[in-house]
Amino acid sequence: MRSRPRLGRMAPPAAASLWLLAASAAEAQMKVEQGHEIARTWCSGCHVVESGGASGSDVGPPFPVVAQDSSLTPDRLRAWLADPHPPMPNLSLSQDEIEALVAYIGSLRSQ
Repeated sequence: MRSRPRLGRMAPPAAASLWLLAASAAEAQMKVEQGHEIARTWCSGCHVVESGGASGSDVGPPFPVVAQDSSLTPDRLRAWLADPHPPMPNLSLSQDEIEALVAYIGSLRSQ
């Protein structure tokens, strides 16, 4: 008689890992969407905030260009958004809003 594989012991950790991965992906997508909304609300007056230049102005660098600049790491973007220098206004963004904007700009990198 052949013994059956003991999948029962491996399934719960694997299922938990998949669930965590899916939850993390969903959280990341929500953060990107939140950042996109913040960008449209607060940034589009001076920046093109979407790929293809669908909205915004050209006063500041377009977000798709910012996303492609390898010297602008997420940490540098966070620092800039936390303490912007003129001519950019100080929007007094919360840490969550900064994280969302950084996630959104990062999402433009692959486009």
